[in-house]
Amino acid sequence: MYSYFKGEVTNIFATHIVFEVNQIGYIIRVPNPYQFELNKPLTTIYLHYHIREDAHELFGFLTHQERDMFESLINVKGLGPKGALAILASSTPLEIVDALNKHNTKFFNQFPGIGPKLSQQIILDLQGKINFEEDSKNPKINEKIENISIALKSLGYNNQEIKVATKDLNITDETSLSDAVKEALKRLKKN
Repeated sequence: MYSYFKGEVTNIFATHIVFEVNQIGYIIRVPNPYQFELNKPLTTIYLHYHIREDAHELFGFLTHQERDMFESLINVKGLGPKGALAILASSTPLEIVDALNKHNTKFFNQFPGIGPKLSQQIILDLQGKINFEEDSKNPKINEKIENISIALKSLGYNNQEIKVATKDLNITDETSLSDAVKEALKRLKKN
């Protein structure tokens, strides 16, 4: 439902932040609230909207890779949003992928509420299914690729097709979004 917000952090609490967008303050649960800066204009926060019977919650992340990792983690049987946030609070998506690839259960055991059985389940469910490369591109390019992904998703393409279409896409700061989407669509037609 939401991909990201642009606004500013107006309050920081131990488990969440208040993020203001167009004079509306949203409570957003984040892995580490203290990594955000107060009153910095036009901060981008990537979102996951989580719906349960008893609650509707927004979870926020500094990068779309963190958000994607969070979404992968909460799909593991027995691991909820609280456990996924704990993992992301003190590790990066690349460290998590490395632990998955090395079958490192001790890495996951260090987080609260995650025992040996759940560590095995995380590895079983996610090993080999997630791959994040270092982002060497600048933030404007990353944002453009995020917008291309949103456009492709709205056209009905799945995550795997979107990944193929956007991987190493040759765009610059000056490339318009419509031209970038056209280029991604050309790639999809070739495959």
